[in-house]
This record gives sequence, C-alpha cells and structure tokens, in this order.
Amino acid sequence: MVITIIFFVLLIGILVLIHEFGHFFAAKKFGVRVDEFAFGFPPRILSVVRNGTRYALNLLPIGGYVKIFGESGEGEGLPESFISRPVWQRFLIIVAGVAMNLVLAWFFFSIGSGIGLPSVVTSENKDKIQNVSVGIVGVAKNSPSESADLRFGDLIASAKVDGEAATILEPEDFQNFIFSRLGREVTLTIKRGSATLEKNVTPRLTSPEGEGPLGVVLSQIGVIKTPWYSAWWEGLKMLFNSLAAIVVGIFFVLRDLIFAGRVSADISGPVGIFVFARQFGDLGISYLLQLAAILSVNLAILNALPFPALDGGRILFLVIEKIKGSRVDQRVERAIHTAGFVILILLMLAVTYRDIARIL
Repeated sequence: MVITIIFFVLLIGILVLIHEFGHFFAAKKFGVRVDEFAFGFPPRILSVVRNGTRYALNLLPIGGYVKIFGESGEGEGLPESFISRPVWQRFLIIVAGVAMNLVLAWFFFSIGSGIGLPSVVTSENKDKIQNVSVGIVGVAKNSPSESADLRFGDLIASAKVDGEAATILEPEDFQNFIFSRLGREVTLTIKRGSATLEKNVTPRLTSPEGEGPLGVVLSQIGVIKTPWYSAWWEGLKMLFNSLAAIVVGIFFVLRDLIFAGRVSADISGPVGIFVFARQFGDLGISYLLQLAAILSVNLAILNALPFPALDGGRILFLVIEKIKGSRVDQRVERAIHTAGFVILILLMLAVTYRDIARIL
C-alpha cells in the first residue's frame, strides 16, 4: 500500500510538472519572465534563483506550478510581460502544457511497446502475439467474480472442483467447465502480474440478463513486443487511438451532464484513480505505463476544454481578443477564471465523495 501511494503521488506529480514545464519552456523561449518554477506545493523546502527565476522544491509533492510575469495582466507594456506579447505567442505558451502531456504519453506508450504490451488476441495480431492465455477483460458489478476479487487483467491458468481440474487454453474451455458445475464452489488458479493466486468462487444458478454465472468477460490475451527501432511509431499510433477514444468519452460525459444533469458512474476522481492505479500496479510495469500514458492524455484533453481556469478557457479569451481587436477587461477575465476554478473544485470534491462512498 505504501509503495502504491508513493508511486501514485509521484505519477500525478510528474504529469502536472511536465504540463507546467511546457508553459515554462515556451515562456523562456519567447523571452517572457518566469518568476518561479516549482515542484510540489508550499511550504517550501529549498530554492535557488537563476537568471531571475526561482526554482523551488516544496513539501507537498502533488504536481507543481509556474509563475509567469504578466499572467494576471501586470506589467503591460514591458517586453518581459506575458500580457504584452502578441496573441500568437501567448497562445503557444498556453498550449505548450497540453503539448507536453501528449509528448509524455507518446514516450510512455513507446516504452511500453518496446517492453511488451498486453493485448487482446485478434485476427490481425494473432501472428505476432506471444504468451497467449485466457484473461479477464471485464467484471460485472455485484457478481460472484467481484465478490471473489477477480480483476481486469487476471489470467486464468486452471479451474478445479473437488479435485477435478481443467487446464484453460481457450475461453470456451472455461465456460464449459463453469456451466457444468453451477452452484458448486470452484477454485481458480490465476496469474496477476508476477503473483500466482487461488480464488474460490461459486457460479450462480441463475444470472442477470447479459451476464454469465460468474459475471466475467473473457478473452485470449497475449503480449506484443515491438522492436525498439519501431516502438516510437507504435507509441504514436497508440497516442492517436487513445486521443480519439478519450475525446469521444468526454463528449458523452458532457452530453449527460448538460442534458441529463448527471455525471456517469464511470467517472473517477483522485481516490478512484488511486484504487485503479493500485490494481494496475499488481499487474506489472506494462500496465502501469499504459495507465500513466492514458492519464497524461486525459490531463491534456481536460486542460484543452474551453472552460474558465483551464488552459482551453484562457485560449478562448485569446480568441475573443483576436475577434474584437482588444483585450478583455482583466478584472472580468480574472473573475470568470476564479468562478470556473471554484466550480472545478466543487466538482472534484463531489466526484471524490462518490469514489469514497463507492469504496466503503
């Protein structure tokens, strides 16, 4: 648990810090003054000033921040002020954070491809996939499998009832074994990462519509290992595929929020992500790399949304400025961003409360 907490804190910290580094790097390149670049949040542990910028290490390691001179409208007319720069430069400084999260995701996907990523066997990849096993790719709520702590990514090696065992090579092998032993306790030998576990589960005599006796979705799972010289290309394809999937997912979430006034139960806050990270940590480094990459893509897309306090909201004000030919009143813009920040915090608290209630 302690190792998982440390990993989770560092992961979130890296994702946020890389995002802030994008703003920092672009501002420096354009000659905009950066007052502070910090890892973590105060209280400050130590700091050093170099070329007018304070580089700080803070006590709370959840992310980091960058303070760019002129972000709040100060220093207008001074060449080193953010507010004095043309719209296109301010746009690039703002969008650089999103870009860095996408670059980081590409890096994680590429490393994972080189190490070997777990994948579902399909007709297209069956010739290059290795170490094929029957794995769990879905667990139904309130099912015998959920009660037995079977998880996504578990590989089923064998099933046994009263000393009668079956080796599982195909999903059909497992299904036939289970359907012929409804109501009897089954001992499953599963592989979870590097660990081999035994789980006892009893198949239901009657199942809800769309579910089987155990409430699991099975598939053949193997490992696809890409040569290092082409892993970057596979990583890039995975980045674009995840981008498309997450954009579609966010569209449906926003649709439900706007038209139905509800947030999908699949949405998680920090607590839910931590639980998810803990489960992925048990499966090995390849799963963790995928999780880190997907979280980085999520952070990029969420920040790009045109909502106040987010990077996308700041870009929206730049678009308005470009259209009307003059800047939006800074007091009005700050008030709108503050309101947006409050709304985001309240939404995060609500989702976190739901995560905790779901766990308890």
